[in-house]
Amino acid sequence: MNTIWIVMPILIILMFLLGIDLDKKSFTSVVEKPRSVILGMLGQIVLLPIIAFAIAWTLKLPPVYFMGLVLVACCPGGSSSNVFSMLAKGNVALSVTLTAISSVLTLFTLPIIMEFVSKIVSGMSGIQINLPVGKLLIQNIVLIFVPMLIGSIFKYYLPHAASTVSKVLGKMAFPALMVLALVFFLQYSAEIAANFTVLGISATLLILLAMLCSALLSRIGRFDNTIQRTIVIEVGMQNAAQAIAIASSPFIFNSGEMALPAIIYALLMNVILLTYVYIIRRKLANTTHMC
Repeated sequence: MNTIWIVMPILIILMFLLGIDLDKKSFTSVVEKPRSVILGMLGQIVLLPIIAFAIAWTLKLPPVYFMGLVLVACCPGGSSSNVFSMLAKGNVALSVTLTAISSVLTLFTLPIIMEFVSKIVSGMSGIQINLPVGKLLIQNIVLIFVPMLIGSIFKYYLPHAASTVSKVLGKMAFPALMVLALVFFLQYSAEIAANFTVLGISATLLILLAMLCSALLSRIGRFDNTIQRTIVIEVGMQNAAQAIAIASSPFIFNSGEMALPAIIYALLMNVILLTYVYIIRRKLANTTHMC
């Protein structure tokens, strides 16, 4: 069974929810806090792929996992980052803005970066890796941009209905991702067991280094703690569902194995970021108690 038929509806729902979450605050964030948006995009679009490439190169990952890890890093921020930013007392409007902008920008940056990386990996391994850039762009527009646009239009004309739909679908999103992960684990259990250590290390390094570097960039930008936490979470959480959709799509790579780094990344991402949120909330609670 090709899991693309499971991941596609999940991805469409997530992007539709993101469209519903967009409001005036999201757009005014670009005008009111342009430096934070630019720095967030720098971390998302430039920094993450470089970190992923360096990790894959250093650990000498096999070509399929090399491509899979970089693919995760090239994807936009995950919609769950908005919820995590809220839990961490971050700037939710900024988080939604960063997720939305990265979802649009990566429509174009992802094919460019992945085509460049595929040529390098092909040269290193001697294995020809072809990337149908046109099909990738079309698939991303259909699965990412169109559902997000429909969600925004739906909220504009039917705000009350959109609010109800958002609450219902929002509760279904995470369980759906876990079902997707379970299906992959069952289908590729042997490959996961054989490579879990190296893929686990790769994904953990990607998440931790992304969070560390984005925190340093935020400090250099002299942002307040609220914005710093938001950028750390946004850069640390990727849209793993999109990476899985691209890797397993019969129109693009048609490789379940290439999707494995994204599956393991998704699981570790939630564990690590939940831990981060817990630490932040404990710190904020202690600070409030002392005051």
